[in-house]
Amino acid sequence: MSLPYLLVHPPRARWMRAHTVQLLKRFFFCERALLISSAARIPHFASIEIKIGLARAIWQSAESANSLRNRVFELRFPSRVLEQEGTDAALIQLFVGLQDSPSTPAFLMAASSALLPALRNAYRDYLQASDPIADGPSRRFLSLALSEKDEQLQLFQQWTDAELAKHPELRCEAEAWARQFSARLRELGGVGIEPASSIEGQAPLSNAKPCTIPDRPARDPRYWPCRFYWPDIVDPNYPYGEGLQLQLRSAISHINEVWAIESGGIILSAFASVLPWDWIHDSARWTYDESRHCQMGVERLAAWGLKPFEIPLGTYIYESASGHDPIYRLGMLYFFETKNIRHKLTRAKSFQAYGDTLSEHDMDFDWADETIHAGYGKRWLKELLAVRGEDPAAHDQIRERCGQLVSEFVSTATPVEVADLKRVASNLIAKAAGRA
Repeated sequence: MSLPYLLVHPPRARWMRAHTVQLLKRFFFCERALLISSAARIPHFASIEIKIGLARAIWQSAESANSLRNRVFELRFPSRVLEQEGTDAALIQLFVGLQDSPSTPAFLMAASSALLPALRNAYRDYLQASDPIADGPSRRFLSLALSEKDEQLQLFQQWTDAELAKHPELRCEAEAWARQFSARLRELGGVGIEPASSIEGQAPLSNAKPCTIPDRPARDPRYWPCRFYWPDIVDPNYPYGEGLQLQLRSAISHINEVWAIESGGIILSAFASVLPWDWIHDSARWTYDESRHCQMGVERLAAWGLKPFEIPLGTYIYESASGHDPIYRLGMLYFFETKNIRHKLTRAKSFQAYGDTLSEHDMDFDWADETIHAGYGKRWLKELLAVRGEDPAAHDQIRERCGQLVSEFVSTATPVEVADLKRVASNLIAKAAGRA
């Protein structure tokens, strides 16, 4: 006679490995598509706060996606393949389509009213339904991802309101675009934790506008608009400066790393389909780091009592690569990382001598970031060239050409531009001296 079995049906045994993997893969591809779409849009936003905040959200999504990816590999060992499920294809394509929003308010509204809540709710539901014992590792990083999605959702809603206040004429278009996303999500069953609805042959979203790389990035109108943000860029006889002028020049340089946020977003999205996941993960971090440097400048200048309209915010480095293959935007970042890194610690020591602990602190951390970024630039230029069937050793030629592109663009500075820039710089130095 056979013995009876010991049978219990606890809620925590709801999902086996295969179903868990399917959900985590879905989350990975949604995060990946969201961060790529967001990165492509960075140059289109004028607000410096949105550029900085969007870069941070991109990095957070990349960290969540990386943890999801690694967890899938753990659960499917020894497989290291992460194929997209056919049943999730329509859902992922919806996230991809976010980058083709017809305007910046439309992008923000679709993200804040549809996609971000869908991901946030899916993480919340997963945490409620998953096994705290067997799936403990997933629960740890998804708990963090859930809190970050709540934070991102609040920010995107604030940014939506701010953008619509500036551009009320775009409200109807933005609302119509967001309604399409919400309706399509409902058709697909949301992100969720249930099996996906595979819907074939869906019509494309109406009013989509393919995202392109602007030749000139949007700039925050609160700042003094210019191409070249300090006289020494266009006049070799103008000193970089010591003392107060060095403090001011370094902070101006930091805030103007806004060009690097924009370039980071462009190259992340431009090469996401040809380079491996590690590229997306590294370039998301690179973009976030540049946003932190920009914020360092914003905060130091504000702490010294200087107003945005007094501060030059330029475009020349970004524009130097306009009209060229996006590989030159990667090369431009690499060029400036390797060009300036040797000065960072020297300037940090000068700030220490001045008793300027904040400038010293920011420059010290900036140096550490740029040592990482120099490695990113060399590695990924070589890998991109190899993928294109070109000689990876030509990465130095790309770097050198970027230096030439900058010099050529600087040569277009007009006497009026130079005079105006020197006037603005002199006024800024005089005001800073009065507050010293």
